[in-house]
Amino acid sequence: MKRCAIIGKTNAGKTLFLINFAEYLGVKSFDVEFIDNEGSKTSEKFIPKTAISRLVDKNPHKTRCIQSIIINVPVGKGKKKIKIIDTSGFIDGIHPNVEVRKAISQTLTTVRDSDIILHIIDASAAKNKDLPSSMGEVDYQIAQFAQLKKGYAILANKMDLSGANEGFEKIKQEFSGNLIFPISALHKTGFKEVKIFVIHNI
Repeated sequence: MKRCAIIGKTNAGKTLFLINFAEYLGVKSFDVEFIDNEGSKTSEKFIPKTAISRLVDKNPHKTRCIQSIIINVPVGKGKKKIKIIDTSGFIDGIHPNVEVRKAISQTLTTVRDSDIILHIIDASAAKNKDLPSSMGEVDYQIAQFAQLKKGYAILANKMDLSGANEGFEKIKQEFSGNLIFPISALHKTGFKEVKIFVIHNI
């Protein structure tokens, strides 16, 4: 089973993308597997609305462990299983909280072991250095490492917000040569193109 990791800076919209993309693919309910930095696993069943209320937050580093779901994706006349993995967000520099540092370390391991990498960048904050999700040095480091894998794409998220169009142009300029999809994780726009990309790589 192929593994698809969702990575990016904290507050870029990774968890909301995971939930809404699963719903877009036709999933009515799903089991979320949580793996903490000690390797302990738990699982809980959600419907998308409940998952959003429980797992999505505007505060940085709501996600502090690996959260994954297994989805049957239509491929040709059949279906293939894929594990989509939500990760703890990166920051520029070293986080003072040891739990967050361990979660980020867990993210790095997930990136290394994944077949597909969806790198989410907050287009609305791409030019605003004061926001946690603003494009930063860590995004360049992610791209440099992840683009070595065939299944790498950048998702320019929050295209529904003010300033996103300018941010999208900056992302295209800074990451030229990479596959970049403009999306809104909230409104599920751009998901068709992401779905095609994922199917092509499984």
